[in-house]
Amino acid sequence: MTQRTSSAAWVRGIADMFTAEGLPAAELCTEAGIDLPALQQQPQTRVDVDRVSRLWEAAAARYGRPGLGLERDLAARYGNVDLVGYALASGPNLLVGFEHLQRQMALISDATTFEMKRDPRGQGYWLAISHIGATRPIPRQRVEFAVLTLFMLCGWLTRREPVPLAVEFITPPPAEDSRYRAAFGVLPRFGQPANRFLLSEADLLAPIPTHNPSLWALHERLVETELGQLGQTLASTRVRTEIARVLHLGEPRREDIAVRLHLTDRTLQRRLQAESVSYQQLLDDTRRELARQHLSDERRSLAEIADLLGFSDQSNLFRACKRWFGMPPGQYRAQVLLQAESEAAP
Repeated sequence: MTQRTSSAAWVRGIADMFTAEGLPAAELCTEAGIDLPALQQQPQTRVDVDRVSRLWEAAAARYGRPGLGLERDLAARYGNVDLVGYALASGPNLLVGFEHLQRQMALISDATTFEMKRDPRGQGYWLAISHIGATRPIPRQRVEFAVLTLFMLCGWLTRREPVPLAVEFITPPPAEDSRYRAAFGVLPRFGQPANRFLLSEADLLAPIPTHNPSLWALHERLVETELGQLGQTLASTRVRTEIARVLHLGEPRREDIAVRLHLTDRTLQRRLQAESVSYQQLLDDTRRELARQHLSDERRSLAEIADLLGFSDQSNLFRACKRWFGMPPGQYRAQVLLQAESEAAP
């Protein structure tokens, strides 16, 4: 099973943000099993996705109210995207840069997927963030801070103050929403299918003042090198990421994924063969990884999870879970939740 991780720079930024919010960051990291000094001394360190979630869970429990980290200054200062940010700052505009970010997000966290999609009504583009690879629910605070960081990055890159046309989150409405409205400039809609915001095409095409073609090319090469070191340039890795992005729409065919990767089906098949892996195996592995994550979230019904995994009906989910976990989905869920409760017990 692929171990999904976040960069040391991103996690250090989160810890610093917690300190700015008045929380004991060092204690929280220890509680989550994260070696904060190692992150500061070894910048290439990566942190397991579940440990990052435990860090957010512990911080949210100490914070005790909605909107942890939902302040523009905090997201702008502590949302540390490191080399990816420098690459984006060298690019011509957000539209071009974010097309690259769809692959480069893995450098910040390969447990996070980013997708830019044109609004069907022609109002602009939706910028969406989702997570993959966790065995426990992703805390809403973690998602909200990531979305706000991306939004603030848009303003920092263009030296403008874009106003989102809409903001949407999967989670239910918070008890208090004033910090949400102040952070995004509009009140988000909750209980929606995705975590995303809508920007106008004019905002995305606004020139980036620091654009430099030579630096853009240099930073792109550096990013590609680091992606290669993480295994993110492998065809199998890219296929799994694309499958995760579209699985909720139904089971994707190999040729559909090839189109999304700008390859012919034959070329993709040849590259997967060179890596000794089949498309069907990658599809099954991705479904299993997502099933572990979704079944850990008791807010999702089994019927909903079957849809999210691209199964035509719930019986397919039942059979797959028996094969993956040796037990039906309801029993697996109960086991995972019991384990989470025992870990949370003092």
